Amino acid sequence: MFGDPLFTDGVDWSDLGIMGIKVLAVFVFLLVATMFMVWFERKVNADMTNRIGPDVAGPWGILQTFADGVKFFFKEDVKPAQADPLIFRLAPYLSAVTAFLAFSIVPLGGVFDSSRENPGVVTILGHETYLQVADPPMGILLLLAVSSIAVYGIMLAGWSSGSKYPLLGSVRASAQAISYEAALGMSVVAVVMLAGTLSTHGIVEGQIGSLRSWYVLSTGFVPFVVFLIAATAELNRPPFDLVEAEQELVGGFHTEYSSIRFALFFLAEFMNVITMSAIMVTLFFGGPAGPIFFGLEWLFPTLWFFAKVLVFLFMFVWFRATLPRLRYDQLMDLGWKVLIPVSLGWLLIRSGILLRAEGDISAVTLIVVASVLTVVCLGLLFAAYAAGDRAFAEEAENERDRTGAKG
Repeated sequence: MFGDPLFTDGVDWSDLGIMGIKVLAVFVFLLVATMFMVWFERKVNADMTNRIGPDVAGPWGILQTFADGVKFFFKEDVKPAQADPLIFRLAPYLSAVTAFLAFSIVPLGGVFDSSRENPGVVTILGHETYLQVADPPMGILLLLAVSSIAVYGIMLAGWSSGSKYPLLGSVRASAQAISYEAALGMSVVAVVMLAGTLSTHGIVEGQIGSLRSWYVLSTGFVPFVVFLIAATAELNRPPFDLVEAEQELVGGFHTEYSSIRFALFFLAEFMNVITMSAIMVTLFFGGPAGPIFFGLEWLFPTLWFFAKVLVFLFMFVWFRATLPRLRYDQLMDLGWKVLIPVSLGWLLIRSGILLRAEGDISAVTLIVVASVLTVVCLGLLFAAYAAGDRAFAEEAENERDRTGAKG
């Protein structure tokens, strides 16, 4: 909002009206996109597992999600007797609102071309603006803050339900979020170092040019892989969906929810998938940047953006259909013993490369420092796995002793 040219000459009622139009348009788009995402996941998952999927409500079953939403509205809203009444009702809205706030900083269109004086600027009702709800100068920090707050909706839902299974699911959620938030943040830092700005619009602007300008390549591909894995865990998507593991926790944190409040959690989950896909496109794949054909500047940037997002949506469904669920100890090992050391080591190496490019460090010093850091990171990684193996062996031995004593 603060970087938007709409407000460079002050704020009047027309500016507020355009801002309201953008907020309403993005909100409606997210609701409709979430409805189609649910249908898309069901159909693609069904195709991958040789099933039919929804095919009754509407053409190709496309109205099945709408039918489910209508059903949720008319189901009984049950509140457990031991639940905290205020927090129990507040938690679903907290999860849904944070998903929308994260999406508000994503550039959805505009021509990003180095030949233009103001890349990404569009004209709406005679006013120049960005095709995004807001462009705060600390946009990436806002993203990380909102993604951290989102887990509070899950945590409070489990705590306020007055039941053990939801509480265990919410504890898992908080531990999982803390484990992967660090790796997620360090992968984003690699992008910010190259872009020189925290603004999402500025990050997209920094990728103008060719495909080699996209940060997925210029950061060395490793930050993108770390971000993708950490984002999947943050979204509680398979194979990291241990927050609501039905084998041992029934429905997890939302076991006691019904009717529209359960639908809000369902909405937030799929909305977050769309939001995180859009964030990855913005950070690593140039956002709306792409070739424009037939002079249709108002169409192709937004078309390229949605096409890139669709690729990631398909990837998340692909993960769900093919990858088995991890054990919880494997989940923690991957976050603390692999992703965090790898992202930290790569961040230090990228910092050295930038210093070398600016002439602040010699090539020999860079090679020596990179070699030492690699050896240290690998040593810590192997030590962590060895400690985990010893602990697992000791626990197995103790379990055998207890079983033998009982026998």
